[in-house]
Amino acid sequence: MITLASDCGSLYPAAMAGVIYSQSDARVVDVTHDLPRQDVRAGAFWLREILPSFPPAVHVIVVDPGVRTDRRALVCAAGEHVLVGPDNGILDPIARRLAGSESVEWFAIDDADAEEHTFHGRDVFAPMAATVHDHDWNDLAAIDGLTPIDDPVAYQLPEPQVESTRARGAVLIVDEFGNCVTNVPGEVLDGREAVHVGDSTVVVGRTFDAVDPGDPVVLSGSHGLVELAVNRGRGEDAFDVTAGDSVTLTWD
Repeated sequence: MITLASDCGSLYPAAMAGVIYSQSDARVVDVTHDLPRQDVRAGAFWLREILPSFPPAVHVIVVDPGVRTDRRALVCAAGEHVLVGPDNGILDPIARRLAGSESVEWFAIDDADAEEHTFHGRDVFAPMAATVHDHDWNDLAAIDGLTPIDDPVAYQLPEPQVESTRARGAVLIVDEFGNCVTNVPGEVLDGREAVHVGDSTVVVGRTFDAVDPGDPVVLSGSHGLVELAVNRGRGEDAFDVTAGDSVTLTWD
């Protein structure tokens, strides 16, 4: 299996799939092509959460605001998976999640014509993914055009500060339902009926229906993180926050 994930919308990824099918017998699976445009943090978060659900695969990741610059193109072996994408930090959190306690091996894709390519997803990443798919993943160093490196761009999603009566964090993403997913661990809500978010006191619920439709609720979501939400509404509007904003929760 080769998966494709990008911020490219619905049309460009077809070219990536076409290249792979022309060079490999891999099954191509589209994860999503609606990642927030040119947003490395959001892409890293979503794919860190989604890709561990897949069986071993080669994952092509294209969120690439630095295309046609001197940023490198990378391949990395992470646990039973291989990632292919730009060296802009997006691969780092995903690789560490997939690898678990194992080490991650990084390789730069050697491409003398890199600056001539207009769409690296099609021209660089997809062909390399097809090559990797048909190769022994335990010996990626033997693939022509790959050079081992030890200095990929690192990226750490922001960490929260949790104290006895307060948690300070940030909104990592706002999902399509308007739920604001923070980096605060959901365990801070255990045993609490309400918390203060800014100047407001908000019910802590196990589900959205813990409050009436249109009312705000704070809960531990499917990612194990605190979410600011509204039952059948949009949390971003009710709490007046968006991705990247800081959030402080307090409790008695």
